[in-house]
Amino acid sequence: MTEQPPPRIRVTGPPRRRADVVRSAGTREIDAQTALGEVFMRSLLREQLMLAMRVLTALALTVGLLPVLFHLFPGLGDVHLGPVPLAWVLLGVLTYPWLVLLGWFYVRRAEAHERDFADLVGTVLPEDRG
Repeated sequence: MTEQPPPRIRVTGPPRRRADVVRSAGTREIDAQTALGEVFMRSLLREQLMLAMRVLTALALTVGLLPVLFHLFPGLGDVHLGPVPLAWVLLGVLTYPWLVLLGWFYVRRAEAHERDFADLVGTVLPEDRG
């Protein structure tokens, strides 16, 4: 009276194979942590750090100095654009498009640095190490 359920069948996809990764000599240098690989990584990190410092400087010189500007010129606190105070317009409206623009610039430049780095590492040949 009690029928046994049919045995379960495991359904899987086709077997997955790892793609054969072709590693350049530069990539092997980085993986092996040789002096040349260290130079490659330091150059990428230096470029990325300099980019971050430029973006943070632009942010500090614009949004970061707004409180100083309002402190040095207290009359700006009384300026209104229509019914809205100027401080609200600067901090509440114009700041966000500026942050988006800075973020967009940062991402584009960081990706360009990484592409240049990948091209550089991909072109290094073992005999170039001299």
